[in-house]
Amino acid sequence: MSRRRYVARGVPGGYRIWDNRARRWWGDLYELCPDDLLDELNGGANHEKIAALLRRYRILKR
Repeated sequence: MSRRRYVARGVPGGYRIWDNRARRWWGDLYELCPDDLLDELNGGANHEKIAALLRRYRILKR
């Protein structure tokens, strides 16, 4: 199994997405682990689906 590019890491206050290739944080701080967003980033990377998932997680944060 290959190494995943994007992984969720626990940080104080929730989760952040770590980009292994760029070696930096990607996106915002999430209170819940964004499993479906990670699956899409590491899988098909459909831009419309990623944008919809980002909107959904922003709404949940409020």
